Amino acid sequence: MARQAAKKKPTRKKKTKVSLRRRLTRWIARGVLAVVAVVAFFIALYGIVPPPATPYMIAERSREGPLKRDWVPMERIAPVMARSAVAAEDANFCLHWGLDLDAIRTALEGGGGRGASTISQQTVKNVYLWHGRSWTRKALEAVLTPTVEAVWTKRRILEVYLNVAEFDAGVFGIEAAARHYFGVSAMELSAVQAARLAAILPDPKGRSASRPSEFVRRRAAGILDGAATIRADGRSACFER
Repeated sequence: MARQAAKKKPTRKKKTKVSLRRRLTRWIARGVLAVVAVVAFFIALYGIVPPPATPYMIAERSREGPLKRDWVPMERIAPVMARSAVAAEDANFCLHWGLDLDAIRTALEGGGGRGASTISQQTVKNVYLWHGRSWTRKALEAVLTPTVEAVWTKRRILEVYLNVAEFDAGVFGIEAAARHYFGVSAMELSAVQAARLAAILPDPKGRSASRPSEFVRRRAAGILDGAATIRADGRSACFER
């Protein structure tokens, strides 16, 4: 009897360990599913309603104080502004599914990541993630971007991008930027003004649209031509009505 009892004890311990592992696996799986559900909810939600604030805006508010920001729908943004942003940041915006593999390949061959980030990726970074160059953030961005592309329209992605982008210290969104630099609404922007606003990205704190440096002037001239080109060849069709 004593020998039989001694044999049963290791079996009970083994069952306990297996049970603990199963419970831990279930809790991890539930946690992952909960995170996925929350992310899916906010992706679907912001496809319809304006994001109230972004992580970067919250950080900037603590440094700069009250922010200038007025959300406007795409209908109240000058079409040339939308084309200028695409020409400046992502000319093939209408042709890819969120990640521009050709641009990534070219950037890697050139020894850097400059020019590889699409408007879709920048929108995901601005709305859901944090700024910085960590591999963790880039990995999350790479996973979330195709999901956002699958749920949102291209027009919605560009609308959100133009409304959350930073254009100066404490100035977010194209409406606030247009008024800040030129004293007009986003709908009233001229082609040159739109090109200059696009030209100060992605360094809005180091460049000015109203007092442009020679570099900004040259870049704006190129963007002006690029905006006309994507309109003529149809690469603006996905976000224009």
